[in-house]
Amino acid sequence: MSAAEDRLAPRVRALGEAVAAAEGRADAAVLEKARAVLDRAGARVAFSGSYTVVALAGATGSGKSSLFNALTRTDLARVAVRRPTTSKAMAVSWGSELPHELLDWLDVTGRHLVPSGPHELSDLVLLDLPDHDSTEVSHRLAVDRLVDLVDALIWVVDPEKYADAALHDGYLKRLAPYAEVMMVVLNQSDRLAPEELDRCLSDLRRLLDSEGLRATPIMATSALRETGVKELREALARTVAAKQAMVRRLSADVGVAARTLGDDLGGGAVPVLDTKLRERAIRGLGEAAGVPVVVDGVRRAWRRRGSVATGWPFVTWFARLRPDPLKKLRLDLKPGEHSPTEVNRTSLPKATSVQRARAEQGLRELADGASDGLPRGWADAVRLAAHGRESLLFDRLDAAIAGTDLSVRRGTWWWALFGVVGVVWLFSGPVLAWLGFPPLPQVLWYHVPVPTWLLVGGVLGGVLLGVLGRALVEIGANGHARVARKSLDAAVGAVVAEAVLDPVQAELDRYARARDAVRKAAAA
Repeated sequence: MSAAEDRLAPRVRALGEAVAAAEGRADAAVLEKARAVLDRAGARVAFSGSYTVVALAGATGSGKSSLFNALTRTDLARVAVRRPTTSKAMAVSWGSELPHELLDWLDVTGRHLVPSGPHELSDLVLLDLPDHDSTEVSHRLAVDRLVDLVDALIWVVDPEKYADAALHDGYLKRLAPYAEVMMVVLNQSDRLAPEELDRCLSDLRRLLDSEGLRATPIMATSALRETGVKELREALARTVAAKQAMVRRLSADVGVAARTLGDDLGGGAVPVLDTKLRERAIRGLGEAAGVPVVVDGVRRAWRRRGSVATGWPFVTWFARLRPDPLKKLRLDLKPGEHSPTEVNRTSLPKATSVQRARAEQGLRELADGASDGLPRGWADAVRLAAHGRESLLFDRLDAAIAGTDLSVRRGTWWWALFGVVGVVWLFSGPVLAWLGFPPLPQVLWYHVPVPTWLLVGGVLGGVLLGVLGRALVEIGANGHARVARKSLDAAVGAVVAEAVLDPVQAELDRYARARDAVRKAAAA
């Protein structure tokens, strides 16, 4: 493999990677052309890479077939007054055998071998194409197909039609990227005086330069008098000897396909998932899934349970009558405290239309922000990634909430302490009497017996202890609500990341890979 082929191979691979990444997102016609280039490149390299395929193409009456006969020193190409003359492509090759597999791939059935030993045109396959302006549609289609396959092109023009729009607009302008593997030959130069020939060549050069074909050489020939035929044959020999035509052609093919795909991908900055958009989407989906309801339930459940445990015994029975908020939501179990075969679900109320609208708005804003500036196909893919699992999203969020440790059983040790102190404080006197201890001596304080003071103090102490406990319970309730909110946000965030954010980021990463691969493929 030559150095040029070594440079081409990674570009072909990069184009393949770009096409794979852009599948279903870039323009279908652009991808189809790029795949055709990949197919041609693989096939052409596999078919006798040592051969160089050059085609003579031209309009009706340009003398193309006569020039073909002059170059090959044969009368193989049919020359006649009737037009068009060439109806099918014909191939001539020099050497010991014909490259049949290569010609089969080119679908050229007319084949002729010029037997020779070492020859300046050995390994050359010269094609005579049908007229590109033929009235026969099949002829034009054959020309278009082979123009895309051959390694090099020689366009044969005549003094009358060298500026013909059918040639320049139909072929030369769009083939500007292939300037290095093309040549334009002004045939029938014997019909012009020397001054006229110079003016004609100058005008032809000007036209080609204006069409981006500065690298395309021109020369004058006369098949009738064989003027310039030797020079053209020598140019062909140099092309064959260099063995670069195939690589240059394929390199140009890859470059054209990569630039076309690059134009479809756009050249703007690759969007980045904004942190605010992420947080807004998570917050909106969390609210729709019932996170605020659960947080409020944790706060109220902690208040109720703490009040029952630390309140004044004579009034705590009122708190016991109220239902536990977390039991009502089926969130009172410890993590994993359900049947292994049972789907852990809550009894949270379904999201309201307002909550769902906010959640959907968050997803839309996320998708719009992530797809800002992307081509339509890629923007659609990003939006689909954001909304693709929406139908199952709320079920997964509900399951995540049900499986979240709300930590409502942590930090409750002091409840028991308060309860013991309160009971001892209130019932210490009767208990001592029941145990048979002698009654306390009758001691007065401010003319009131001390036991009475103790009874009143017990009642007031119980009340004060209950008030203090209630204050501490409220602090604990708010703290546990914050902890629950943090845990729930993390659980919701994990679900949203897997179902929404990760797929969206995957699309953006895919777009970046396609852009990078296109850049590598387009690099000459």
